[in-house]
Amino acid sequence: MAPPTMSVSPYWELTFDADGDIDPRERDRLLAGMRASGIHDVILFSHGWNNDRADATRLYSGFFAPIPALAPPAARIGYAGVVWPSMRFCDEPIPDLPHTATATPTRGLDDGTRHALLETFPGRATVVESIARLLEQRPREASELEEFGRLVRELVDAVPPGPQAPFAADTLAEGVPQDGPEMLTGSTAAACAAFATALAGLDDDGDGDLGVRGFALPHPWDGAKELLRQATYYAMKRRAGTVGERGLGPLVGRLAEAAPGVRVHLVGHSFGGRLVAFALRGLPEGVRTVKSVTLLQGAFSHYAFAAQGVLQGHQNRIDGPLVCCYSRFDQALGTMYPLASRMAGDDRGLVGEVLGAKWGAMGHDGVQSVPDTRAYRLAEVLAPGRLPASGCVNVDAAEVVRRGGAPAGAHSDIVHPELARVVLAAGRIT
Repeated sequence: MAPPTMSVSPYWELTFDADGDIDPRERDRLLAGMRASGIHDVILFSHGWNNDRADATRLYSGFFAPIPALAPPAARIGYAGVVWPSMRFCDEPIPDLPHTATATPTRGLDDGTRHALLETFPGRATVVESIARLLEQRPREASELEEFGRLVRELVDAVPPGPQAPFAADTLAEGVPQDGPEMLTGSTAAACAAFATALAGLDDDGDGDLGVRGFALPHPWDGAKELLRQATYYAMKRRAGTVGERGLGPLVGRLAEAAPGVRVHLVGHSFGGRLVAFALRGLPEGVRTVKSVTLLQGAFSHYAFAAQGVLQGHQNRIDGPLVCCYSRFDQALGTMYPLASRMAGDDRGLVGEVLGAKWGAMGHDGVQSVPDTRAYRLAEVLAPGRLPASGCVNVDAAEVVRRGGAPAGAHSDIVHPELARVVLAAGRIT
């Protein structure tokens, strides 16, 4: 298959590994290109969960496509896309990306998801095949369900060695994990039952009600694949923080040295929002070239920038606004994220009261508990001169971010010219 084409130019791709180390050739091409091209603004986008480089490139091409026509004729804009080792499950539909194959939802692992797991977690082929077999066979013995939980824990390396270990927390209350998340170290049957109940609620009427439907609880194996999905995303959350702070932040510092006049605008979707937010923590002291940060359905705690958050005050490292776009139609963040977050670190009941403020995500209701945060609807913020030039800004994007089926809902429905206009307005590229 031919690689996807890019809709804009100049464009640079930047590949990071799981520890935040960048491909040095791509880094050098970016730095040299910035010096030579006369670019005034560079929009640097990070994907969230995706399957491979081609999917990431299609996302960037689709999102960037309307920007040249929306920007002023005199604007000199460059574009860059981050590629980092993340993944999505192939049964999650992505609106507006018709070239991305979506598997029919099954109780087992489709070939695309199996391949993605092997690519994302190298050296775990035997574990992946054992997980696939258990999902397909759904054995009756309780011990087999607990074995499934053990295999999932082994796959995602719940407490990894090396630089990734400290990067799983969003709030100070979570702390640095010394053990695996509760959803993996506790009862696998209880965790799977909680996910099965949540999925039943989404499939029934999409209202996110986690109450029991009818008179029978769903079978725990109905939630086993969701446990695997959420455990995988726990690992991706950890990687996103690692790549942001250890990789992208220092790179922006290098760019500030090589091309000090270039204004940098960071954009992140899902865990990519967490990645670009943690890049602020990795900026070298004194670097003020980041002029805006736009979070699209950010998959991390809405308290991350608050007094109890690990990014407290880091929005002040932006010489411009931190804009958080959110949507109530995002089922991944409105239902599954808070449930998984609670099960990652709370040993109380696994079902009920999971949609409260404690476990909310940026992409579900915006930045919380940060003084002077402003709030707008999408149409309001697109009015000329309306978007504040600094501070935290919440934008209700449900007007356009609204399409997608369970279990993710509208989480990936972000390729819209209105959101591209938000990026331009946040960066004052007008």
